[in-house]
Amino acid sequence: MMSHRGLLLYSVLCGAGVLWSGGLIVALALGHRPVDKVVAVGVAALLTVPGFAAAVLSNRRGYRTQQPRRLWALASWVPPHVPVWAALAAGAVFFGFWLAIVLAFVTLKGNPEVRPDGTFVLDKTTVVTQETYERQVDHEQQISLGVLGAFAIGGCFLCAARATDHEPG
Repeated sequence: MMSHRGLLLYSVLCGAGVLWSGGLIVALALGHRPVDKVVAVGVAALLTVPGFAAAVLSNRRGYRTQQPRRLWALASWVPPHVPVWAALAAGAVFFGFWLAIVLAFVTLKGNPEVRPDGTFVLDKTTVVTQETYERQVDHEQQISLGVLGAFAIGGCFLCAARATDHEPG
């Protein structure tokens, strides 16, 4: 079983993943690209994936979780010692990442590529400007960051919930 300190460390890493992903999504929405897309998504994954895995494993083992009995009952999804405000705040942030994913999918117009002659195209046929091409690449990056941000908030919440539970388990 993982220690409380280890879980808190993973929660902090996932929290950093939330801030990293959220900050980059906001920057992309404002038309800025502070870092390369490979670095942006790579760092988000490094901050998120270990903590999310630890969260799922520790909660599954610690609470012997099963599917919730009532789908919309908050108590069936959240450990009993966690304050309702914390669960609602995590849910609101999760919804924000979900909304970023949906909005990026809605505005995605095709698969952006650059031909060897330097022209920018969508779906190999539609020639577009460099600005349109870059915006489509930003939408793809926003989808990746949104997914990782949603996992990060889940990992942050679940690791912190398990780490602050003082019942033997």
